[in-house]
Amino acid sequence: MRGSIDGLGSSAPIGMTLPAVFADDDLAQRFVGGLDDVLAPILAVLDNMDSYFTPSLAPVDFTRWLAGWVGAEIDGSEPEDRLRAAVAAASFLHRVRGTSRGLSEAVRLVFGVAPEITESGGASWDARPLGPVPGDRRPRLHVALRLPHPTSADEHRLDTLVAAARPAHMPYTVQVTAAERIPER
Repeated sequence: MRGSIDGLGSSAPIGMTLPAVFADDDLAQRFVGGLDDVLAPILAVLDNMDSYFTPSLAPVDFTRWLAGWVGAEIDGSEPEDRLRAAVAAASFLHRVRGTSRGLSEAVRLVFGVAPEITESGGASWDARPLGPVPGDRRPRLHVALRLPHPTSADEHRLDTLVAAARPAHMPYTVQVTAAERIPER
């Protein structure tokens, strides 16, 4: 929450800009000094505005607000580092939305693990007309995710994420399983 900061000086004190007749007037200097105390946090924010729009530097509450502003895929429960990464990657994810790459990156940002994506589509080029059509006749998308400690909430979150980031016409399935653990020696 933004607010006043004790001892924060103004970057543009009003008393220095008053006409000379008020330079030695104690009442006028104290009056504008009170205004300086009120305006100092506002001027500090304006002086550092670029930092507020840099996800790695902005305060966490402002970053959460910024996430909604740029359409970042968050649910409010992610740790601070993933929140900042999601906000920073939002414009890129909007550019690749509906692609395998975009879906993979969206899942990786939310869960911290890259998914296994299988799909029915394909693309090819042939110099001769009427060549074979690539991919399967029936569209499908399957997203599998291996997590160290999966829960039913993870599967629901993955389902919600895939529904939002997949191509609109594509039927899909999701699967969350436990990651294989390497035995310690």
